[in-house]
Amino acid sequence: MTTIARIETFLVAPRWLFVRVETESGIVGWGEATCEGRSETVRAAVEQLGELLIGRDALRIEDHWQVMTKGSFYRGGPILASAVAGLDQALWDIAGKRYGAPVHQLLGGPVRDRIRVYGWVGGDEPNEVRDHIAAQVAAGLTAVKMNASGRMSPIASVAELDGVVQRVAAAREVLGDERDVAVDFHGRFTLANARRVAPLLEPYRPLFLEEPVVPENSHLIGDFVRSTTTPVSTGERLYSRQEFLPVLQAGIAVAQPDLSHAGGITEVRKIAALAEVYDVQLAPHCPLGPIALAACLQVGFATPNYLIQEQSIGIHYNLGAEVLDYCLDKTPLTFVDGHVERLTAPGLGIEIDEQAVRAADKRGHAWRSPMWRHRDGSYAEW
Repeated sequence: MTTIARIETFLVAPRWLFVRVETESGIVGWGEATCEGRSETVRAAVEQLGELLIGRDALRIEDHWQVMTKGSFYRGGPILASAVAGLDQALWDIAGKRYGAPVHQLLGGPVRDRIRVYGWVGGDEPNEVRDHIAAQVAAGLTAVKMNASGRMSPIASVAELDGVVQRVAAAREVLGDERDVAVDFHGRFTLANARRVAPLLEPYRPLFLEEPVVPENSHLIGDFVRSTTTPVSTGERLYSRQEFLPVLQAGIAVAQPDLSHAGGITEVRKIAALAEVYDVQLAPHCPLGPIALAACLQVGFATPNYLIQEQSIGIHYNLGAEVLDYCLDKTPLTFVDGHVERLTAPGLGIEIDEQAVRAADKRGHAWRSPMWRHRDGSYAEW
């Protein structure tokens, strides 16, 4: 029987929320409903949505997704979408284990045998950037992503603009012409600043420029796209096909839904299909844990317009636990020549160390978003 019998959540370091769904026959599926800084709120949403699933057949994934997302008058937003995402991933994990196949086989079968990955690098100064990138290259990665800047004035000074350029130039110096650097504006730039700095970065040929404006200003992203020849990406704070449609129409080159925020595997597959209509590549956002990463990879193996996968193994701000600490077998998520080889185990393709998860949940975490202010005391985007 695949009737859902129990749903549990686990708040684990460094900042993740895992979801465990168990059927009456004992099949266990795992999902990740992390919403950074708001995971306790998502935990309550998962418990409430669980009322719609207990006693139901776990294999009716699409029907469950429709009910969870449309079954109440008030819909959408990061909290609900993240809760749905964690449960949806767990249901796909159960389905794969029930049928003895990795999820990508249930999505139509593989279109590739490995997926290129990139890692984050920190560093405020060019020399620090060089050192951090050199470490990622030594780990075998062929692509990295970096923040364009820290706090930015609404109208940037020459020094602020030069700082962005110098750091990206340092990255290109280490990477050479055979590796890639993506530059994340992180919503910290006003449109004016973003348009001003983009042409200055073109000589360094970034893989893409990410989130040049905050998501609530998505109506402005077309202006930025037209200001540069560099591919533009966005989407980590967009949660549905409907929210992606305007930025696709505006001309972005890379869509970046987060499988733990944008409704899970079910919705991201639909976002990918919509993006394909606009000749847009998929590069899901994933600075999260092993379950979210495995879910991303399962979608990637079955999705033709899949560019590259973000991952946070070794990221500078994971404190208290590493991505692979909750995996019984770490080999499926190891890198080979800057790629992850196709996952072949049933479900999401990884085996979670339940004992470690339960122990971590007892310790919990209280991760919160940083709060930044400009020199005049006004709030700054982080």
